[in-house]
Amino acid sequence: MSEKQNKPYELTVFITSSASKCDECGAELGKGAWITLRGKEEERKAACLSCADLDHLVFLPSGDTALTRRSRKYSKLAVVVLKWSRARKHYERQGLLVENEAIERAEIECRADAGQRESRRAQAAGRRAELDQGYVASFAGRVRELFPGCPIGREKVIAEHACRKYSGRVGRSAAAKELDENAVRLAVAAHIRHQETDYDELLLADLDRSEARANVRVQVADLMEKWQATGP
Repeated sequence: MSEKQNKPYELTVFITSSASKCDECGAELGKGAWITLRGKEEERKAACLSCADLDHLVFLPSGDTALTRRSRKYSKLAVVVLKWSRARKHYERQGLLVENEAIERAEIECRADAGQRESRRAQAAGRRAELDQGYVASFAGRVRELFPGCPIGREKVIAEHACRKYSGRVGRSAAAKELDENAVRLAVAAHIRHQETDYDELLLADLDRSEARANVRVQVADLMEKWQATGP
């Protein structure tokens, strides 16, 4: 066996999605069996966990990163468990097969420093929230700088909407994060379109989006010019 094959993470067990049979002992394993596959792809043979000498291992589901990492560290043998996802069209990791003693040792360590790890997670979350709030404040400041006539407090509303995480909105773009003028203008235009015109009503009336935008384009441009030219 090669050095690569001896690495614990290279060993893999598959959960079958159809009826299967062990090519070594001949047992009918049925659907949802746990098997290993050996040999070249065109000659690949299946083996049940008993024939593969893996039936002494215990399944540890994915989900607890610290427990998984420590169990893998303490287990002389660790095997990745995969299952085919029809929806995503690829194998997805379900967890590990490891020695029971390794899990027990890992659980003791995890219980011992659970408070410390929770504290670190809370601190990291706080830092991320602080950074996001700082970005929103910078974006709002840039809105006020470019549009001094914007109603008081509206710059924060625009920034919070545009910069919301995972939204795909303009405020999450690379240009916006550099406080690029065009990106900020797009965010202001979007706010005006939705809040200061009947654009949404036009969409609800089943008007095509491009037509609805065309109907309010002059109104949006006029108000942007007014906000840009007039102080609060």
